[in-house]
Amino acid sequence: MLSTCRFLVVASGGAALVLAGCSFVPRGTAPFQVPLLAAYVLVGENGAASARAILPAGISQTSDPACPLITVDGKSQPMTLRAAATTVAQRPTASDAANSKPAEFPVTTCELALPRNVSRANIGGTQLRLPKAEPRRIVLIGDTGCRMKKADDAWQACLDEKQWPFRLIADAAAAMSPDLVLHVGDYHYRENACPPDVPGCQGSPWGYGWDTWQADLFEPAAKLLAAAPWVVARGNHEECRRAGQGWFRFLDPRPFEEMRSCNEATNDDIGNFTAPYAVPMADDLQLIMFDSAVSGHRPFDPAKPRDAHAFKQYREQFQTVDMLAGKPGVSSIFLNHHPVLGYSVFDGRVQGGSPALLSVMKTLHPQAYFPPGVQLALHGHVHLFEAINFSSNHPATIVSGMGGDELSTVLPNPFPLNIAPAEGVKLDSITHSNQFGFVVMDKQGSNWKIGSYDVYGTLKTTCILTGSKLRCDKTGLLK
Repeated sequence: MLSTCRFLVVASGGAALVLAGCSFVPRGTAPFQVPLLAAYVLVGENGAASARAILPAGISQTSDPACPLITVDGKSQPMTLRAAATTVAQRPTASDAANSKPAEFPVTTCELALPRNVSRANIGGTQLRLPKAEPRRIVLIGDTGCRMKKADDAWQACLDEKQWPFRLIADAAAAMSPDLVLHVGDYHYRENACPPDVPGCQGSPWGYGWDTWQADLFEPAAKLLAAAPWVVARGNHEECRRAGQGWFRFLDPRPFEEMRSCNEATNDDIGNFTAPYAVPMADDLQLIMFDSAVSGHRPFDPAKPRDAHAFKQYREQFQTVDMLAGKPGVSSIFLNHHPVLGYSVFDGRVQGGSPALLSVMKTLHPQAYFPPGVQLALHGHVHLFEAINFSSNHPATIVSGMGGDELSTVLPNPFPLNIAPAEGVKLDSITHSNQFGFVVMDKQGSNWKIGSYDVYGTLKTTCILTGSKLRCDKTGLLK
């Protein structure tokens, strides 16, 4: 079988989408054009890499009735079907029924587990970026979608790149030539239809189907998806009552399971929880990924029926974190969506870390919260940049939630150092901003240089992580 490709750049919602049109040609037949909507690599448990492809449904060009060929180190083989095209019947969502609709997925998602020693891989001529054993430059982004939510009367101007600059951020991050991209969650925000009197989002797709995922993630992030493999965290916007269906079809690194698809609300107690896993970053360093999608904003009370299931699930998951972090001779970076020891402003008052997660973590590590060996925690959810160092024995914290969605209320400046994010935690310094942008982490010997960048890739501050301590060249509010 031979293959040829051509590329077409299409303007869509202010973004340029590259469609890879790939001709898969069985010998003795005429070429058949295949529009490849997305091709990317995810890294999951134990560093296992998965090649993913998304293409329109109804295309048959290989022995597999749905999936394209992938060429791995010169040998071609069909990808396997992960999720077929379908329209999922309307289920209960975070919005009322009148502002919800069935999720339409007129696309096929295909995948292939990549061998650990693979050196080259492409799908129909589209070259894939493969994982490195020791990534030296890492891009950290989060909270990237465009907010359209009736309950909050929040209608971001998705058509204006100054108001929703995710494509600019993704392009600037791709230009940094990262070895790896870490996304801390919340890819999808277009939950409800744009009102007719709001000009900034007219014509935008909404709901939880492919068209919204394409507009919120796959179109604007095309260059960044092509620049490096991704490790992805699940945010609260990807819980089952929201965009969980697309999360499991497109991004979750583990095998697709119908019981864990979010298609049926009766299975939400399964679909809303996934086990932590570790991604090796070097012989002596690992990333621990944690799914906090439904942790919420209040402490769990295990004595109350409404909290008992979630408390049990999260406690078991933090016990798994303990086991992963206990690997001899290996330090850990903990990554999840909700900041454990970060800050936000709500109703004019500074709020500390996640009450829900802390209420579970303290049952295992009172006032330490994290197990020994965790030197850095990476989060999103709060739409700010925060670089936090503690004088107490707690891991440094980076919040990188300024990837495109509406920014959160700015933290006070000067920040009161006597406000602790949790009991027993002592704040030493904080550097923060409420500007759109992203973070780059560069390995320098045994340390990490961590830079915060604006939309266009201009450096705003540089921090050095040594062990679990973080020192930045600027403190307070970045201008």
